[in-house]
Amino acid sequence: MISLKAPWHLWDRCGVELEYMIVDKKTLKVLPRADIGLGKDEHGDFVSETEHGPVGLSNELVAHVLEIKCAEPVASLKGWGNIFHKEILLANRKYEEIGAMLLPTACHPFMDPLTETHLWPYESTEIYHTYDRIFNCKGHGWANLQSTHLNLSFSGDEEFGALHAAVRALLPLIPAIAASSPYLDGSYSGYKDARIEIYRHNQERVPSITGAVIPEAVFNYADYDREIFQKVERDIAPFDTEHLLNHFFLNSRGAIARFDRGAVEIRLVDIQECPDADVAIAELETATLKALAAGTFCDPPFLRTLDTQKLAAILAKTTALAEDAVIDDAGYLRAFGIIQETMRADDLWKHIFEAVKSSISQASAATLAKILERGTLSTSLYKALGENPGHELIVYEYARLAKCLAQNTLYEPEL
Repeated sequence: MISLKAPWHLWDRCGVELEYMIVDKKTLKVLPRADIGLGKDEHGDFVSETEHGPVGLSNELVAHVLEIKCAEPVASLKGWGNIFHKEILLANRKYEEIGAMLLPTACHPFMDPLTETHLWPYESTEIYHTYDRIFNCKGHGWANLQSTHLNLSFSGDEEFGALHAAVRALLPLIPAIAASSPYLDGSYSGYKDARIEIYRHNQERVPSITGAVIPEAVFNYADYDREIFQKVERDIAPFDTEHLLNHFFLNSRGAIARFDRGAVEIRLVDIQECPDADVAIAELETATLKALAAGTFCDPPFLRTLDTQKLAAILAKTTALAEDAVIDDAGYLRAFGIIQETMRADDLWKHIFEAVKSSISQASAATLAKILERGTLSTSLYKALGENPGHELIVYEYARLAKCLAQNTLYEPEL
């Protein structure tokens, strides 16, 4: 039985998880060596997770991704860009011994997942191999999608309902500030946020797992369990005959409710070029959600009336065009206090930022102002590389991104 009363109330605590690819420093080919970043235990065996003070590290499904995260829920993300950066430098020092490094952005631009995917070989292998058997994990949607997860606390149905209503409204706008994945297979994918596009399709064998990416309009545990968890459990049952897959983990919507730990986890954010940018966007998400729940833009009950399919349609636009998408849903714009028929997504973000920036740390507000002026990382990469860049040019530009990660600086295309 799930307890609806969690230790932390709404807005009390948050946490961030950052996913990075491990690549060869010269060629940028992926290397399945997350084990080096995690280290060994006292018996000399590689571990699947470890902690360095306030920072936790863990593996993912595939062996070429390292996750760096808050080891415990925190009261504020202020200063966490620097904390994460120190951990990135430590990981890069370890990887330098094998000529490797961490690479940012949400999709590797030329990885071949069919030949380069290696599942994590140590703990929990039976779960990973079950996923592989059911869905075939040798594809971009499993092996090539790095994101920044933001976890926000809640306790009880009332707080969950307020948070979930705000989260559903925010999700369609996320690619318009955070898209960083324009390239797949060595060329422009046709989407500024290719990660979200492939994320939509990677579990189509069991459609209820991802749904419309935008979660259903449910605002308490009983409804969430009936409309989402029970459907997922029923639909996966014919494939998961050994009952290895937990419905909390199976649920792959753009935001998932973790009633087992009193948190909503937002999964739609592409990882950026440096931790200062990731933390700034996480602070912006949190401030926007607080404003929505508090009625800064509209009467909060109105948020619960937003139609899932209409929200999904807006997400499809921002997935394709990021900040250049034109939002022509007047009802959606009304949720952010806009009384007009259409608005560009970047202009909507600027409107939101002006309303909430006083509750964002000074350093993150300055970073966000630069991002809003520059545009998304995806658009910046496209300006530098175009539709069909040569392999050498891709390696050159993404090596510059790796330097941004190592130095904790924003990316700017060379003129």
